[in-house]
Amino acid sequence: MVIGAGPVGENAAERARAAGLTVAVVESELVGGECSYWACIPSKALLRPVAALADARRVAGSRQAVTGRLDAAAALTRRDDFTSHWNDDGQVDWLKAIGADLVRGHGRLSGPRRVAVDTADNGRLDLSARHAVVISTGSRAVVPDLPGIAEARPWTSREATASPTVPGRLAVVGGGVVGAEMATAWQALGASVTLLVRGSGLLPRMEPFAGELVMQGLVEAGVEVRTGVSVTELRRPGGSGPVTLVLAGSGGSGGGGSGSGSGEEELEADEVLFATGRAPRTDDLGLETVGLAPGSWLDVDDSCLVRDVDGDWLYAVGDVNHRALLTHQGKYQARIAGAAIGARAAGRPVETGPWGAHAATADAVAVPQVIFTDPEAAAVGLSAAEAERAGRRVRVVDYDLGQVAGASLYADGFRGRARMVVDEARGVLLGVTFVGAGVGELLHSATVAVAGEVPVERLWHAVPSFPTISEVWLRLLEAYRG
Repeated sequence: MVIGAGPVGENAAERARAAGLTVAVVESELVGGECSYWACIPSKALLRPVAALADARRVAGSRQAVTGRLDAAAALTRRDDFTSHWNDDGQVDWLKAIGADLVRGHGRLSGPRRVAVDTADNGRLDLSARHAVVISTGSRAVVPDLPGIAEARPWTSREATASPTVPGRLAVVGGGVVGAEMATAWQALGASVTLLVRGSGLLPRMEPFAGELVMQGLVEAGVEVRTGVSVTELRRPGGSGPVTLVLAGSGGSGGGGSGSGSGEEELEADEVLFATGRAPRTDDLGLETVGLAPGSWLDVDDSCLVRDVDGDWLYAVGDVNHRALLTHQGKYQARIAGAAIGARAAGRPVETGPWGAHAATADAVAVPQVIFTDPEAAAVGLSAAEAERAGRRVRVVDYDLGQVAGASLYADGFRGRARMVVDEARGVLLGVTFVGAGVGELLHSATVAVAGEVPVERLWHAVPSFPTISEVWLRLLEAYRG
C-alpha cells in the first residue's frame, strides 16, 4: 500500500507491481503530486522560454531577430498545457495500466500494516497490507510566523508556479533554488521583481561562485537583489490590494539597487512569495499509532525502511525522509524501496551494502541538481567545503567555461565556470559544479563519474567531442595534470 501518488509514490507502486505484488495507492489530491502540478513541471515550463530567448539574444544573427519581450500569455498557456490544466486523468490511467488500485481520500496509519482512508465521498475504508506500507506524502512549503502573515495571503511555491496572471510587482523572500528560479521566471514574464535574501548571497548549498554568477545574471535581467535583509511584518488590510513588507537589516544591494542602510524600511508589492523552506507532510498521518512522532521527518535506512518501527514493513521515500528533497532522487529511492519490498516478500536476500540493489547509496555521495536560472547552475556530489569538512584530502580544479571553444560558439561572450573536487587519496571525483548557459545537460556525465567512482586517470581516456561545451572535461583534466 502506497500513501501518496506523486511521482515518487507512482514509482514505488510500479516497482512493487513489477515484483509481482498487488498494490493500492491512496491520494488525497491530484495523482501526479507536487512535481507535476506545482513544482518541477510548471516551473520549468515557465523557465524554458526565458532560457530560449536569452540564448537567441546571445548569438549575433539571431540576436537581431529578437524584436520584443516574452509573450507572457503564451508562456502561461504552455505551462497550463504541461500541467494538463491541473487534471490528473492521464496519470490515473497510467496507474490503472500498471494494475494498481487507486483510492481517493486522506490516508493515515491506524496500526502496523494498516491504513484508514477518509474517502472523497465522506466514507471510510480500513485497509491492511500483507507486506508493506510506503509513505510518499512529500513536503510542503513553510511560511514564517510573522505579524500580518495570514492577512497578507503570501504566495508559496504553489501559487508562484500556478498563478494565472503576472503580478506588477513581486517580492520574493529567500535566496535558495525556488527564490532564484521564480525571480528569473516572473521578471522575464513582465513583473518587477525584488529578491530579498537574509544572508550574503544566493544558493548557499552550492559552491560560492554559483550564487555569485546567478546573482549577476538576475541583476542584469532587471531583478533588484537585496542581501542581508529580513522581513519582520506584513500589512495587507482586508487581505486584498498591495502588500507592505517591513524590512530590517543592512539592506545591501546585490548590484540591482542602491541599498537602504541600516534600520527598518517598507517595501510595497502586489504579491509576495515566501521561498523559505519545506516541512514534511506527516502531521496527520497516524504516525503515533506506530510509535513515531507526528509531523516529523522519517528516519530510514538505505533500503528506505523506517527505523524504530518493528517488523520491516514501513517504508518512507522522497521528501518525507529528508535525504534529498528532489523528485529524481525520490524516484530513485522509490525504485530501491519497491525492489526491496519485492525481495523481502519473496524471502530473497536484501542487498543493502554500498551500491547494492536495495541500497540508495547515491543519496549520500552523488545527488545531482540543476537550478534553471540564467545562467544555469548544476552540481553533483560534494562541494569543496563539504569535502574538507568530511576530512577528505582534496584538490580543487577550476576552469573558465568561456575559454572552451564549444562554449564560445554556443554564445557570444559566454560566461561560466566549472569546478571538480578530486579525492587525492583515491584519485576519484567527489563533486562537480558547472555554471553557465545550458550546462544542465552536462551534469549527467559528472553524475556518472562521481557515482561510478571513475578514476581520474581513466577519465583522461573519455574524449569529449569537439567543439562542444563538454570539452571543459578535457580542460579540467589538463589543469589537474598540470
